Amino acid sequence: MPQVRQSLSLSNKDYGLVVNSFLLLYMVFYVVGGRISDWLGSRRSFILNVTTWSIASMLHAFSQGLASLCAFRAMLGAAEGGFFPTAIRAISDCFPFSHRAKAIGIMLCGMSVGSFVAPPTVAWLAVRYGWRAAFLVTGALGFLLLIPWMLLQTRTSRFAEKDEPTLAVSQAASPQSPSSSTVSILHTLKQRKYLLLLAARSITDAIWFFCLFWIPGYFQEVRGFNLSQVGHLLWIPYFCGDIGALVGTWTSSALLTRGLSLDRSRKAVLVPSALLGLCSMGTFYAHSHLVALLALSLALFGVFSWAGNIQTAITEVVPPQHVAILYGITGAVGTFTAAISQLFIGRIVDHVGYEPVFLALGIGLPFALVLAFAAGKITPWQPKTTDG
Repeated sequence: MPQVRQSLSLSNKDYGLVVNSFLLLYMVFYVVGGRISDWLGSRRSFILNVTTWSIASMLHAFSQGLASLCAFRAMLGAAEGGFFPTAIRAISDCFPFSHRAKAIGIMLCGMSVGSFVAPPTVAWLAVRYGWRAAFLVTGALGFLLLIPWMLLQTRTSRFAEKDEPTLAVSQAASPQSPSSSTVSILHTLKQRKYLLLLAARSITDAIWFFCLFWIPGYFQEVRGFNLSQVGHLLWIPYFCGDIGALVGTWTSSALLTRGLSLDRSRKAVLVPSALLGLCSMGTFYAHSHLVALLALSLALFGVFSWAGNIQTAITEVVPPQHVAILYGITGAVGTFTAAISQLFIGRIVDHVGYEPVFLALGIGLPFALVLAFAAGKITPWQPKTTDG
């Protein structure tokens, strides 16, 4: 950011417009991209999103001022926003219930892996070759995903077709079900179960955005970390988030294959994951910096374990042919909730400090757990049953 601002003569206000250009299109295309994915299918939508994502990233290298940078950021936000519902649609299409949570857990790892791999990589490129080269190189890497995707997606689809009958999943939940094809998106949006799970997922997004945007600053401003300490130590909590995503989703999948119901398998992991979220309060109250890092690491382990299972549950309780757009709506609402929360967080930190924020952070997942239980049983969507 400092190099880009200096090179293009951008003020803080200008930089805010650049950030908002990305977030606005990101939020919108969580929904629009989901609709496109339901229309084109996950295979072609993935190719469209990754190609656009890569081109948009590379175009940043040719920015000449505020207008062009905002345009390229908006293009990137649209492609990124459309990618996540496409990925969820692909997982829903290609993996049976017993493996779906594991696949989503691995996908979520990508977010936190980027949180500690990308900064040193981009910094190395920018220092040696300039910020424009950093955009060109990292943007071009996206094209390397396309050929493996076209090969592996076909094989995964065949695996799903072979494996699904062994899971005794109700045929009513199949995309080919005649009655499921007549269900409208609006009908699902009115369902209490979907709305409560959407609210539970939104809380997760607000927590994650705080961890992305505020945690490094908190450790520098309040706990006195320098940039070297941030680089050497703050990757640990995000790495623990990766582990949480894998452990949480693979555990619920293992429980499902051992005979537990879909509802009990997911909630058996959601409960301890939500309780681990309470550890985030220890990040503020711990006297030792290492204990604070440990508390944050446990909290992010729980957050990503929770996120993997709650996002999987959303794909399981909605009509299969609308899974991308309905998941996209939850992502858009989550992004909007997180963006609004940033306004309150900033004011609270300025006037009171971080304590109320960490208290709210700690009770966030337990409150989301209440919403998840209030939604009723997590069961495969069926067209003519009452709302669980």
